[in-house]
Amino acid sequence: MTKAKKILFVTQEMLPFVPETDMAIMGRYLPQAVQEKSREIRSFMPKWGIINERRNQLHEVIRLSGINIVVDDTDHPLVIKVASIMAAKMQIYFIDNDDFFMGRKMAVNVDGEEYEDNAERAAFFARGVLETIKKLKWSPDIIHCLGWMSSFLPLYVKTAYAEEPSFRDCKVIFTPSTQMLAAPVPANIDGIISYRNATVSAIRGLGEKKLVPMLNKLGIKYADGIGFLAENEELTKFAEGLEKPYLQSVSIESFGISYTPFYDTIWNTGRVEEEEE
Repeated sequence: MTKAKKILFVTQEMLPFVPETDMAIMGRYLPQAVQEKSREIRSFMPKWGIINERRNQLHEVIRLSGINIVVDDTDHPLVIKVASIMAAKMQIYFIDNDDFFMGRKMAVNVDGEEYEDNAERAAFFARGVLETIKKLKWSPDIIHCLGWMSSFLPLYVKTAYAEEPSFRDCKVIFTPSTQMLAAPVPANIDGIISYRNATVSAIRGLGEKKLVPMLNKLGIKYADGIGFLAENEELTKFAEGLEKPYLQSVSIESFGISYTPFYDTIWNTGRVEEEEE
């Protein structure tokens, strides 16, 4: 069995940049655990408006910034920033844009109301990550997507970016969000999803009228494997129905010993048959 040597983490939350949640803990310590298993990693997250740039020493990477990403016929400039977690020897890339993140919180505003453009924010984030990886000329073996903000990425990797050299051979793991969000799927979801050969047909049959539950199932549908943050009977059955291999929730102490072989297993699925052809 060959090893998955390059792992890309795309998470909606990570300590110490945002308040502590189970997702933020996983986003912080899973990459470190995998890196300590001698794997090469890169990590991306949104530059939420609550992140203090000065305290966390974020700075813009000019050579990676500057392209426009069109979401539902509207241009949004992509800005890339970086910061480091020195104790873990990790560099974190941040996807930023004034329209989607400046002065704004995460999924909900100060009144606890979900942002109406959360779907657009997620689509922009996913494509921003993929465009940046292309610029870096880095080809991950595994992309691990954590949370609803990353849920469009498995779809785009398997469709719109399938023939890009950076993603042609990679496999995708998805960790569903555990947030209890109830906003409906927006009426303009067709325009939000559509890019190249990725279309709204991707969400047909998912049977969800709420955005985040739909995004969780979309991520599972297009991923090669699932890593659950917490037990979820409905999503486990959905994954099993699609014959997706999955890993149930594990403790922080077990991140490295559980996920590293899981990545290797997913990476090797189908590779022997391909090499024999």
